[in-house]
Amino acid sequence: VQLQASGGGLVQAGGSLNLSCAVSGRTETLNRYAIGWFRRPPEKEREFVAAIRWSGGSTYYSDSVKGRFTIDRDNDKNMVYLQMNGLKPEDTAVYYCAADRTGYYRLQRIRNGYENWGKGTLVTVSS
Repeated sequence: VQLQASGGGLVQAGGSLNLSCAVSGRTETLNRYAIGWFRRPPEKEREFVAAIRWSGGSTYYSDSVKGRFTIDRDNDKNMVYLQMNGLKPEDTAVYYCAADRTGYYRLQRIRNGYENWGKGTLVTVSS
């Protein structure tokens, strides 16, 4: 499974961005996976943002983004999206999408639980 994130950019506080993650892989393989979004703020560790089960679409969010961000997927297009509304300067980070090959069984926030990572996309929120 390979992933590629895109859609980052510069936005003012209160604005919105929609990140995309292109996921490669066969349907029968991806059905066992969950896809997660992580971010690495400047000079901080990479942190969990949200995750979605490829089969069924169950979701899981960090408390810091719950109610503002929405994760969704389009199985036909092999895409996962992160709609970010009400952006704050503290949301500034490089955003990554990642794949957990056992995500069908449970959604997790642990970085090391995700085996495949795409290159990140930079989101900058100005105050």
